[in-house]
Amino acid sequence: MSTSLNLVTFLTMEHIVELLRGLRFTMILAAASWLLAAVVGILLAMLREGGGRLIRMLAAGFVAYQRNVPALAHLMLWYFGVPSLLPRGAQAWINANNGEMILAFISMGLSVGAYFCEDIRSGLRSIPYGQQEASRAIGLSYLQTMRYVVLPQALRIALPPLVNHTVLLFKNTSLAMAVGATELMYAVQEIQNETFRTFDAYLVATIIYLAVTLGLMGAGVLIAKRYRIPAR
Repeated sequence: MSTSLNLVTFLTMEHIVELLRGLRFTMILAAASWLLAAVVGILLAMLREGGGRLIRMLAAGFVAYQRNVPALAHLMLWYFGVPSLLPRGAQAWINANNGEMILAFISMGLSVGAYFCEDIRSGLRSIPYGQQEASRAIGLSYLQTMRYVVLPQALRIALPPLVNHTVLLFKNTSLAMAVGATELMYAVQEIQNETFRTFDAYLVATIIYLAVTLGLMGAGVLIAKRYRIPAR
């Protein structure tokens, strides 16, 4: 029997619903992690470029730590290690409110935020310093200069690597299965355990991941073209 026919018989309505539920949780996890990563990345980039010496060292140390430890190790630390340091009330709240997703989103958001920081920082460094001096000369504060003048340009320059790391973030959501988060790979694993059709289950997973990542990359290309800074 051909693979296509196998997939037709494999994808029952029950399995489709389960896969869509897993994909929904994957997209929620990716979106929440991306938002945290964006905030962390922007703040770290600004601190590394405009903070005092101690602040810059601390920010650089945080970025180095996040970038040089595997994402799975970060996830395990947050899921098994961090809750044990919290009061019992906080532990009970996490356990009662889908703690797997919460801790996975924090872990992934902080990890990818370090990569976003370096992407944005490279964009900041490409902006002529004279623009900051001119902004300060007309009375803008450092934060106003970054918000209205420098950061918008830096983000446009940093779009290509930011898109690449966004795709990486989406793919890394599959690691959340290791702590029991009910995302797409968790749903695929459950279906595989029920049907024992390993090849079909993981083929469907690869097709879904490929479709979403290609969509993200295509959207990134369109956004980069739309907001590209014209050559002088």
